[in-house]
Amino acid sequence: MTDQDTPTADRPGPERTPDGHHIIVNGRKWRATDPHIPEALHAELVKELMTARRLVKSRGDGVRFRVQDAKVALGERGDPWWEPTDQGRRERLAAAMRTLLRHRGEGTTICPSDAARVVGGEDWRDLMPVAREVAGELAAADVVVVTQKGEAVDVATARGPVRLAPGEALGL
Repeated sequence: MTDQDTPTADRPGPERTPDGHHIIVNGRKWRATDPHIPEALHAELVKELMTARRLVKSRGDGVRFRVQDAKVALGERGDPWWEPTDQGRRERLAAAMRTLLRHRGEGTTICPSDAARVVGGEDWRDLMPVAREVAGELAAADVVVVTQKGEAVDVATARGPVRLAPGEALGL
């Protein structure tokens, strides 16, 4: 569900189903967070989820999309992280990009590889072409701005590493 379902040495975490795909809380089964998300990125996603939940309490349902994005990025909603589809990976990559950008805030950037690491775990490099495509789609919708050396570029023609900055439609 959130950081509580990620066991640590100090905190064993809630009961899990035998396959590890779900946690049991008060007798109810909830989808577990993808355990393959690197710890630092997982922490950022959870912090943004907590921020989004607070915003829903103060601003109402109009910001609930932020909770949805964070939960999809964490693997708690959308396609099951243990049985991803091509479309599900794309949706999760986009959600991870939006969530990480919201968490880091205005004036910051992320690398498409951050989202690929969230979704792909150890095989994140295999997702890089798709992550760049998804970044291009988000750029076309003005959700992100793709940059290289601080200048806006077209991700389809850019060679080498690019960064993603918040676009006007991200709604920071």
